[in-house]
Amino acid sequence: MLHVRSIWNGAISFGLVSIPIKLVNATESHSISFRQIHTEDGGRIRYRKVCELEDREVSQGEIGKGYEDADGTIIPITDEDLAHLPIPTAKTIEIVAFVPADRIDPLQMDASYYLQAGGAPAAKPYTLLREALKRSHKVAIAKYALRGRERLGMLRVVGDAIAMHGLLWPDEVRAPEGLAPDTPVTVRDKELDLADALMDTLGEVDLDDLHDEYREAIEEVVAAKAAGETPPEAPAPATGGRVLDLMAALESSVRAAKESRGESTATEKAEVRHLPPGKSARTAPKQTGGKKSTSTAKKTAAAKKTAAAKQTKSAQAAGGAKKSTSTAKSTAAKKTAAKKTTSTAKKAAGRKRTA
Repeated sequence: MLHVRSIWNGAISFGLVSIPIKLVNATESHSISFRQIHTEDGGRIRYRKVCELEDREVSQGEIGKGYEDADGTIIPITDEDLAHLPIPTAKTIEIVAFVPADRIDPLQMDASYYLQAGGAPAAKPYTLLREALKRSHKVAIAKYALRGRERLGMLRVVGDAIAMHGLLWPDEVRAPEGLAPDTPVTVRDKELDLADALMDTLGEVDLDDLHDEYREAIEEVVAAKAAGETPPEAPAPATGGRVLDLMAALESSVRAAKESRGESTATEKAEVRHLPPGKSARTAPKQTGGKKSTSTAKKTAAAKKTAAAKQTKSAQAAGGAKKSTSTAKSTAAKKTAAKKTTSTAKKAAGRKRTA
């Protein structure tokens, strides 16, 4: 449950039903604010509120509101004057219509608030309005007065609560006249195909994952300087030439987006390119021929490999045969030498007997 101080107390007027509510800010700013200082000595620079007639500084309690007329005359307006404005929305959020949400132009969106039920008596009518908005799939258009002016608002359901978005009045939204390029431009189908491919590649994002990197960088700089350290340096800006070819820029964007997501870019061109008019599939045989050449090359390489293997086996066989022949010759020589030795020994023994 939000424990935020209410900025406005009143009621929602829903036909004859009145729902006591409190208006609470639905958003908060996390931006870092700076103080103005004197650069020579670091002293604070302050603005003082001075009365022009008395030439003296005045306190907040002495300051009121005034309307400056066309001739420069100041007409004082008090809080009591504003509290008794002759309009029904002074303390009431008056619902005037229920419309589909897509009828609201986002350009009209202003500040956002939560409407908190004002006590137990408001629980039943508050829940009734919330469930009616849910079932109808519509939003409520209402008028209310806040900070001295009547405003337009849109009520919708957020979770189990009712939120109100302040809306600008239709006459406060400027028309975009004269802003679109007045130079004749032709967008080709190929360019749209690439733009679609880029949109699909970037895909969606979880808004909860987005954060203010600028604020984080400022916090790092402040922390470093407070600790007497050197602030971190900014990364070098991406270098790149000026891209004059829109198609090349789109193709590069698609490729970079896919690489950042770890996707393959091999089929990128096949996904986004189309055959130009007048071209047919006659270029297909070139691709087929390429496949045949590749197949022939593979077969030739295999044949060479097989021939090399056969040569190796033949060499091994020849080497084995030579080795066997050499071994046989060596064995025969040994046998011949043994026979000669035996014959010599027999002759010597015969001579000894004769003697």
